[in-house]
Amino acid sequence: MSRSKRKSGYARGQARSVVLDEERLYQIILKPVISEKSTGLADKHSQVVFQVKTDARKDEIRQAVEKLFAVKVKHVQVVNVRGKVKRFGKTPGARSSWKKAYVCLQDGQDIDFLGMAAA
Repeated sequence: MSRSKRKSGYARGQARSVVLDEERLYQIILKPVISEKSTGLADKHSQVVFQVKTDARKDEIRQAVEKLFAVKVKHVQVVNVRGKVKRFGKTPGARSSWKKAYVCLQDGQDIDFLGMAAA
């Protein structure tokens, strides 16, 4: 198999246009990540951060955000966050691992989580 072909059979640079069922789209995005870092990204680079399902792919995340929030997505970056090992009293334990998606929106697009309209 040559390097220019991917396992899925698509040539490099050729986009996959798979339309997912609506039920799957509503399950992919779990919640927005609201932190100091994500707020700074939203202001500076018009990026929004979401916690997504661990088996979600970039094209699924793109379609879900466009469907749920009626915005246009420029690109998506995905990070797998490993769960920390913690102690609960004397017993050792671990937090669950999760997936974070950085969604960059097209110019002029915005998602308002607080429900406040910009005046």
